[in-house]
Amino acid sequence: MIDLLATHHVYLAAILLVGIGLYVVVGSPNLVKKVIGMNVFQVGIFLFFVTSGYVDGAGPPVVGHGSGPLSSPLPHVLILTAIVVGVSLTAVALALIVRIYDGYGSLDEDVIKEVRVND
Repeated sequence: MIDLLATHHVYLAAILLVGIGLYVVVGSPNLVKKVIGMNVFQVGIFLFFVTSGYVDGAGPPVVGHGSGPLSSPLPHVLILTAIVVGVSLTAVALALIVRIYDGYGSLDEDVIKEVRVND
């Protein structure tokens, strides 16, 4: 068990990040905390994909670089794209939260639901 944790500790970190992010998104009524939880969840997914794309001792797939094992750059490229999309998503979410706060005067999900029912 110790050997498994020592060799796969990055996967454990990814699982913890996904779990923490999911807990914050589901458990917190504050909208800003939900966005932060969503970002922690994304980082866990990014860490998992980058780790799964890593090949120990592999070189880049460049012509003339050698004949050893090659690593695929596809997971890394996908994660770079996902990081850009994640930053954009966070910006849009925070802009919507500002509008929600202006409209309802609170960032608490329960208060916003209560105000909507009373209107």
